[in-house]
Amino acid sequence: MNDDTTPKTKSPLAGLNLNFLAPAEGSQTASMAPVAATTAGGAVSARVVIVGSGPAGLTAAIYAARANLEPIVIGGVVGGGQLMITSEVENYPGFPEGIQGPELMGLFRKQAERFGARIVDADVDRVNLGGRPFRLWAAGIEYRAEAVIVATGAEAIWLGLESETRLRGRGVSACATCDGFFFRDKTIAVVGGGDSALEEALFLTRFASKVHLIHRRDAFRGSKIMQARAASHPKVELHLNRTVEEILGGEHVEAIRLGKTNEPGEETLPLDGVFVAIGHRPNVAVFRDWLETDERGYLRIDGATTASNIDGVFVSGDVDDHRYRQAVTAAGEGCRAAIDAERWLEAQEAYEAPRAAAGAATAH
Repeated sequence: MNDDTTPKTKSPLAGLNLNFLAPAEGSQTASMAPVAATTAGGAVSARVVIVGSGPAGLTAAIYAARANLEPIVIGGVVGGGQLMITSEVENYPGFPEGIQGPELMGLFRKQAERFGARIVDADVDRVNLGGRPFRLWAAGIEYRAEAVIVATGAEAIWLGLESETRLRGRGVSACATCDGFFFRDKTIAVVGGGDSALEEALFLTRFASKVHLIHRRDAFRGSKIMQARAASHPKVELHLNRTVEEILGGEHVEAIRLGKTNEPGEETLPLDGVFVAIGHRPNVAVFRDWLETDERGYLRIDGATTASNIDGVFVSGDVDDHRYRQAVTAAGEGCRAAIDAERWLEAQEAYEAPRAAAGAATAH
């Protein structure tokens, strides 16, 4: 079967929710701006194609563009990764007064475009990483790349409540490390039952006066030692057999309404913030049949570099990082991926040039 028309993945968008950046104000690259076709059949060629326009993808674009690799960033229809739903960012270096998440991502994009990165606001539908040039399809256009950087990120798994969405960034968060500081001497809740929820609850005791830990089952799923620490902490109150029915508040979180799974009735807890800690989902669906993943579903890299199991394909940011999940670590890994790709391309060219010259001499 011709793989030009049949993707390797049967449902390439299943579970994939790429959150990417809309064009920055004053950008020289219009949304879906045409990029000149440079290969037969109307395909677009590039030395490097970067998938994703969060901190990892755009940092990779900055470094790749400064290395004269003329990268194309397939950034998605909507953009910027999880920082686009983060109001105040106070832990990114260089902004002592803090900065709004969308504003920070707008600056990332402008800087990448300044050095010549071409950003296409479309979602990747499918890929073929079976050989070089690597092939990617987005919005009906085929892109061919000598090297690919995957920076599609991960997304928090949310409860699915309308009130949760409405109050996100107004007291509802999925990142204790990012937002815990704003809840000093406040009463908050953490929702979840695994180690992540237990760890976040304990971390938040550094700031909050009270932490309500809410889980829908009759026992936590986390490790015994973490359960013991949470149960014995004077600031933590455990609420088992409870489900979050609604987060209450107008302009900000004011309370949480809980249902009971073991008996009739409901209860309301007044509080100032809610941290959802029920897991993250890496955006890997379109690459799953090609790139190796770990037991959590995140893409694997070799550890010393950002190389994947396919030579010439590199991985950066939250799509492989389930430990830190910070904008600054994602940006750092985007830098690493661009440098790895640059050096890999140089090595390939150094190897292929003598072979091409020898072939030309033989032909004559």
